Amino acid sequence: MEEILSKAKYWLSDVFDETTRKNTQHLIENDKKELEDSFYKDLAFGTGGMRGIMGIGTNRINKYTLGKNTQGLSNYLKEQFPNEAIKVVIAYDCRNNSKELAQIVANVFSANGIKVFIFSDLRPTPELSFAVKYLDCQCGIVLTASHNPPEYNGYKVYWEDGGQLVPPQDKEIVDIINALEYSEIKFKAKEDLIEYVDHKVDQAFIEASLNNVDFGVSKKAKEDFKIVFTSLHGTSITLIPQVLEKAGFKNVFIVEDQAEPNGNFPTVKSPNPEEPDALKMALKLADEEQADMVIGTDPDSDRLGIAVRNNDGKMVLLNGNQTMILMTDFLLKEYKAKNGFKGDEFIASTVVSTPMMSKLAEYYQVECKLGLTGFKWIAKMINDYPQQTFIGGGEESFGYMVGDFVRDKDAVTSTLLACTIGAQAKEKDSSFYNELLKLYTQHCLYQEKLVSLVKKGISGAEEIKTMMTNLRENPPKEFNNTKVILFEDYQTGKAQDFNENSTKELDFPKSNVLIFYLEDGTKIAARPSGTEPKIKFYVSVNGELDSIENYKNTKEQLENKIDSVLSHFDF
Repeated sequence: MEEILSKAKYWLSDVFDETTRKNTQHLIENDKKELEDSFYKDLAFGTGGMRGIMGIGTNRINKYTLGKNTQGLSNYLKEQFPNEAIKVVIAYDCRNNSKELAQIVANVFSANGIKVFIFSDLRPTPELSFAVKYLDCQCGIVLTASHNPPEYNGYKVYWEDGGQLVPPQDKEIVDIINALEYSEIKFKAKEDLIEYVDHKVDQAFIEASLNNVDFGVSKKAKEDFKIVFTSLHGTSITLIPQVLEKAGFKNVFIVEDQAEPNGNFPTVKSPNPEEPDALKMALKLADEEQADMVIGTDPDSDRLGIAVRNNDGKMVLLNGNQTMILMTDFLLKEYKAKNGFKGDEFIASTVVSTPMMSKLAEYYQVECKLGLTGFKWIAKMINDYPQQTFIGGGEESFGYMVGDFVRDKDAVTSTLLACTIGAQAKEKDSSFYNELLKLYTQHCLYQEKLVSLVKKGISGAEEIKTMMTNLRENPPKEFNNTKVILFEDYQTGKAQDFNENSTKELDFPKSNVLIFYLEDGTKIAARPSGTEPKIKFYVSVNGELDSIENYKNTKEQLENKIDSVLSHFDF
């Protein structure tokens, strides 16, 4: 506690503004628990950038933690591009204080002599990724905390390829940031270096999105397809309705009570389309309008949740693995019909997502590259293999990327793709749902489940650490009387093959991820979240599906199997 108190007292110095000093003093005198949580560590970069609760302290999002990051990043940019005119682009989402924080970030960059393009109002994260390359910038920043609760905000850093930072760059930048003093931050803006960008980039992004999902679906099919859309108070309202309209979808019903951007997210417990409750209002409107599909996006519009009508005519929510599978199959099928495969194509996913992606790749005879959690790794694949053609890819956490014009998950273009698939299927007397079941009968029925345990604060971090340590040091040898045949530890970089009694090196960056493979095809993964106080468990099982009519029974059997697997963990 003495070390924490010492860190806090530094925030009473004249390096910090009067309000910050006053609030710090209040914590010291009145709220030891909050003081501890605010200063016990520095915010770090995780799988999706840096996120944290807004407030004072080194473990909070505020003008000083973001200012220090931006100062360090400015110094790094000058090292990396010594003879170039450096340019950065900045966007922000609907969260409380995002606009003000984005302006502070812009001021610091400009104070360091760096040209800044900034959107004058909120924009989706995928547009920021697109804008980095479109505006020929070396770096991009988006102020967002994605789907985290209202008290959070965050800071994502993108490099010149449009993808997020990956090792070793992230560590190099963090080392520079950590070596800085708060007194070294340059806050005084050079206004002539700040330029606002809006319409030009918007139109370029919309055109690129439309061009990447141009599959010749008939005008009538699009007009007959009914869509309910909710932005969940986020940024997607600025682009998705426009994109759908330009693509020819006329029957789009917007959930008006959730259309206005609002960082408090007043109509939902969580603005996360992964959560069924978030789409309640949209589902209600879908039944009223007899819509074919519901689309909901998270606050910064990189994730999307989808609900469609099942073969009984009822709206059902799909998970990220399911939408990823159908989208990928559709893209591969269309690409093959239009271009034919040349042998250099690949799709991409993550080690904790459904193994069915590899099944699809095998069927179409393309490569499936796997990376760690986070689309920065898929962006890195595209950058590392320029001689190959990226078709599409995603991860189980409701994110998908169509082509490589955006180098992050993109709910704008993925929404258009989902609606296009649904419209084409409906025109052929099928449906989005039925096309998914066809894939299951063709390849195998994969059933997945994610369990996330929230563990807040210092004690929560210790609990998560203990759970991972126990699994790592005492790995189960079997689940449900089914033998573990392979155990992968991405932190040590080792894979133990129990059938061959051998150990192999994993060709992945070090990461705190554990994966167990069972002899019946079951896969179990565990990892702490890189952006939230959570530990996550992923289970994938599979079984043959001989007909669409038997889907419900087979699915139920697989769900029971998942529950039995999860019963081995002490939640």
